[in-house]
Amino acid sequence: MKIFIDSADIDEVQQVRSYGILDGVTTNPSLIKKAVEKHKIQDMEAYVEKLLRIANGLPVSLEITATDHEGMVKQAERLFDSFNSIANNVVIKIPINPSTESKACYDGLKAIKELTEIGVPVNCTLIFTPEQALLAAKAGAKYVSPFAGRVDDYIRSKLGMSFEKHDYFPQHGMEKDGTLIDDNGIVSGIDLVAKCVKVLQNYGFETEVIAASMRNARQAREAALVGAHIATLPLSVIREMLIHHKTAEGMKKFLDDAPEEYERLMS
Repeated sequence: MKIFIDSADIDEVQQVRSYGILDGVTTNPSLIKKAVEKHKIQDMEAYVEKLLRIANGLPVSLEITATDHEGMVKQAERLFDSFNSIANNVVIKIPINPSTESKACYDGLKAIKELTEIGVPVNCTLIFTPEQALLAAKAGAKYVSPFAGRVDDYIRSKLGMSFEKHDYFPQHGMEKDGTLIDDNGIVSGIDLVAKCVKVLQNYGFETEVIAASMRNARQAREAALVGAHIATLPLSVIREMLIHHKTAEGMKKFLDDAPEEYERLMS
């Protein structure tokens, strides 16, 4: 499974790239806002150029903000034409359905199709059902991004649970009064990811599934186990993936036991 960092912070991208594990970067308007506030960004164009250069050779998803077909295509072309020449790594994020009123809107699919036809790679975002992933893949999306963590949050809200954002939610779902609680047949975020992977595999699509909105290391593990091609992770989850108390215990034991004679071999 490839690992993308879900961040627009150039310090975080540079840090994770130095570890040798980074395969790409995803951003969105909320992450851009955090970067602007942290770095006091005045020149957004220069900042995006720096981000793309740091990720040189790795795809970087930049999200549009328009909600109609023509506006999305226009913004996408502007971003791609302005920045892709810097490191040849721009991917455009397009929502599967740009409507804010939970009604059918085909503009996202039309934008994906048009952009794909002119050679602009698309990451289709805000996927919450396997059928949305299927439609995006058929329209030509290079990536689809099911939002695992947000599905877990939604199901917990239906259960009336209080929770922290990073809390683990069981892959196989939770019951209330003996009934498995679901969102139209989806029982967890990882269940959503698994079903997206399965549907696209059934029909031989080359579209890659990005497990998005990931909240903890165990969820990242489960995304890998169900065959997600990619997980896009915040730095906190990447850090958590490295930690186990027995690893720390073993490290302390090895360091305490190492004889001086052996240490001198390495000095």
